[in-house]
Amino acid sequence: MKKWILTGSVLAAMVLTLTFSKAVPASFAAPAPQPAAAAAAPAPPHPEIRAALNSLERAKTHLQEANHDFGGHRVDAIKAIDAAMNQLQICMRYDN
Repeated sequence: MKKWILTGSVLAAMVLTLTFSKAVPASFAAPAPQPAAAAAAPAPPHPEIRAALNSLERAKTHLQEANHDFGGHRVDAIKAIDAAMNQLQICMRYDN
């Protein structure tokens, strides 16, 4: 019984949709979609390098705020992060 009610409801919805879809005036129709390329600004170049810079910045902050010195390697790790970030920033400047 429930199957027939569900089938009848779906069939009635389909019939109503087909019947009234042609009768809706154009002023009530959904507006035409705008091209996405015209509205969206181009993505910044080299998202992987930007992501690496963000990740290195988070790692540096984590090391600076840590309660231990990672077996004496914290200072060297922070220096290496600074050097890596510097090199990535130079790469971004030379992207022409």
